[in-house]
Amino acid sequence: MSGTNHEAKHMRTERKTDVRNGVKRLIFVVLALIVQIGWLMLSLIGLGQKAAWLSEAVHILSLALVLLIYGKRTNAGFKLPWIILIMVFPLLGLVLYTFMGQQNATRATRKRFEEIDEKLMPYLQQDEETAVLAKRRGGRCAHLSGYLLHGCGYPIYGGTKITYYDDAAKALEAQLTALESAKKYIFLEYHAIEDGESFARIREVLARKAKEGVDVRLFYDDIGSIGFITGDFIKRMEAYGIRTRVFNPVRPIFHIFMNNRDHRKITVIDGKIGFTGGYNLANEYFHLTEPYGYWKDTGIRMEGPGVRTLTILFLEMWNAINRDDIDDASFGEFFTEPVDKLQSEGFVQPYADSPLDNEPAGENVYISVLNEASDYVWFCTPYLLITDEMTRALSLAAQRGVDVRILTPGIPDKKLTYHLTRSYYAALARNGVRIFEYTPGFNHAKMCVSDDAVATVGTINMDYRSLYLHFENGVVLYDMPPVQEIRKDFEAMFQVSTEVTYKYSNRSSAMRLGQCILRLLAPLM
Repeated sequence: MSGTNHEAKHMRTERKTDVRNGVKRLIFVVLALIVQIGWLMLSLIGLGQKAAWLSEAVHILSLALVLLIYGKRTNAGFKLPWIILIMVFPLLGLVLYTFMGQQNATRATRKRFEEIDEKLMPYLQQDEETAVLAKRRGGRCAHLSGYLLHGCGYPIYGGTKITYYDDAAKALEAQLTALESAKKYIFLEYHAIEDGESFARIREVLARKAKEGVDVRLFYDDIGSIGFITGDFIKRMEAYGIRTRVFNPVRPIFHIFMNNRDHRKITVIDGKIGFTGGYNLANEYFHLTEPYGYWKDTGIRMEGPGVRTLTILFLEMWNAINRDDIDDASFGEFFTEPVDKLQSEGFVQPYADSPLDNEPAGENVYISVLNEASDYVWFCTPYLLITDEMTRALSLAAQRGVDVRILTPGIPDKKLTYHLTRSYYAALARNGVRIFEYTPGFNHAKMCVSDDAVATVGTINMDYRSLYLHFENGVVLYDMPPVQEIRKDFEAMFQVSTEVTYKYSNRSSAMRLGQCILRLLAPLM
């Protein structure tokens, strides 16, 4: 027993050291970036004192950059803050935009993804029988599914069983059970992984399965995990037989792609079972720690043909992120066995959103649900930093008489983002949108439900980063029992939430001014 206690104590000490090292690395990266920006600005200022022409050059470059930003095919909400910053502080604006203003990846990165997609997308074909059935059903199945299929390339599936989890802790237990069934491969892709108690349970199963010969792969985002793991995490996972890669490693040098992060949460088992939702693989999601009150998160288990889309999304990211990696020679081996259709009502449509294709699929799905709603549409999101287009869609639905509600956290994880979120309440409340704050703690779930007919569960927050900068994924559920379960979960959340609609219907002039200034930061958060 004493040996076990000593080992557990050693593991806890090691994990604390890991977290400290991860935080130190993050601080180092931030300081290095600040030093680079400061050095560049001081160099330009010093040069400007010696050369009067530099001041004129900066102003000319600033004007040219403003015109370039204005002409970009992107949301106006991104353009305005940068235009104002560059016009008011030309030198600072030029430098900051160079480091932080690029929304999309380099041409080489885009080409890499295009090469992988050219090989993968042929495996993502629409089953014609399912398409006909969905079209006959009409309504949301015909409209929203048509956009995701024809506009984005994501099929709609029948015969896929969905299990909804109103608590991430329940999803974790189901996930652990499903991992035990793996025979061929296990794929995990997560924004954040904490090398703590919750992940230790997953790692134990993964290591055992790898030893049995299962192809086990783990993929995580560097920024999302930087405070949770250390630089030797990959080596330790590889020692267990778990093949591990990191998305877009943060380096303390000029790196345009750093603005795009992998925010997806995907588990795939043999191409037959899949999990996704709002939760990462970290202790706070499963109530092992509660830094912000009760952490509310949700997820789903998929079984059947619909898992194919999740499989392809993982393989795309795994193979495209680094040209120097040894990639899969072919993808046919992952799709050799047909996946049986299960007895299940309705349809499912997994989809993804990428910052590389200039198609805001996540925002368009939400707006489509709003436009089609006739009775009610309810959203929950941890952050509410939305575009004018989304504001208009929410307001128009409410003005048509639809019961439009948005549920946000009662306890924030980021105070500045919390204040920014609240700055959007007034315009929405004025047009009839009802705003609720989740009293028990931090609501991290990203969902919507409408008219007892359609629901979405996934990783997509209602903020600029999720809607325009990050790699995201979600699932639309049409006319199936889990839609009713999601509605009931919303009703339970509303019962323990505080409606703040009327509090924000009228604001003082000082509050309006402060919130207007804050809103300029929203696209940069």
